[in-house]
Amino acid sequence: MLPTGEIDHAARLLRAGRLVAFPTETVYGLGANALDAEAVARIYAVKGRPATSPLIVHVASVEMARSLVHWPELAERLARRFWPGPLTLVLEKKMGERFEEQFEKQFEKKIDRTHPDPLENKYAIPAVVTAGLSTVAVRMPAHPIALALLHAAGLPLAAPSANRFTQLSPVTASHVRHSLGNDVDFILDGGPCKVGIESSVLSLTGPQPTLLRPGGISRTELEEIVGRVAFAQEVQSGAHPSPGMHQRHYSPRTTLYLAPNGKLPEEGQGIYLQHQHPPSRTDVRIHQMPQSATGYAAALYQSLHQADAGNYRWIAVDVPPSTPDWEAVVDRLKRAAWQG
Repeated sequence: MLPTGEIDHAARLLRAGRLVAFPTETVYGLGANALDAEAVARIYAVKGRPATSPLIVHVASVEMARSLVHWPELAERLARRFWPGPLTLVLEKKMGERFEEQFEKQFEKKIDRTHPDPLENKYAIPAVVTAGLSTVAVRMPAHPIALALLHAAGLPLAAPSANRFTQLSPVTASHVRHSLGNDVDFILDGGPCKVGIESSVLSLTGPQPTLLRPGGISRTELEEIVGRVAFAQEVQSGAHPSPGMHQRHYSPRTTLYLAPNGKLPEEGQGIYLQHQHPPSRTDVRIHQMPQSATGYAAALYQSLHQADAGNYRWIAVDVPPSTPDWEAVVDRLKRAAWQG
């Protein structure tokens, strides 16, 4: 756990409209006050992120989430099971109520403002956070530093991954520095992220719960609570209902190939991330990946960052099985390898 002084300093920066990178159990996030449209716009500018890709709003508690969104009984059941943790829920935004008034009533404390009233006339979540949609993605992270920061700031934080858009997600503070440099105002270093892959995003806004992005909570675990989960439809244009739905995403700079049954490119020197199948060539560097889905997910981005720094012509990945527990890993690999 970081010293309280660092967390308090980061909280002051967030209240002043600045950007702070912080660790979660999934990946490092690039945080801004979710109620400050100008601060959130800086996230998009720094990342080079299209306005059609909404952000996840991180909250300190279920009570804070309820103050921002309409909260059905199904959300309550999911939160009891998986929060804090790597599950994001997409819900309808609350409209017409000032967040700070709700917050002060529910938590019986005043919001500390060191910036000239950044919440003045702010109602629920600004449109810039949600790509203009009436829905918003919310989650309560499990990392102690993330939770301490949320409580110290007294605000919900909009926070996508702390990297340039479509590039590899950061799982260490050094990855954030390498990707964003001086464009982030402060970085809280909490060491490597334990889950290592982004949260599952589940929409509760339609007639059936829909998995918009597989992630740290498996489809099987979700269906134990909500019953059958629908598949998300491909988004052809306009606003995406969730982050992580672009065809190319989570990508190293080095060309990445999927290698079914170990079939490698015939030309050039590369590195092979092996899972089960031996490579079709013997003159390549082999990096052995963990056998379990959770272990693989935790190691994935770190392994890709290391391979990307190795001056190889290509990276090839032994494709894991297409079973429910591997769904999130396979999703990330397919998007990372997209060449369209």
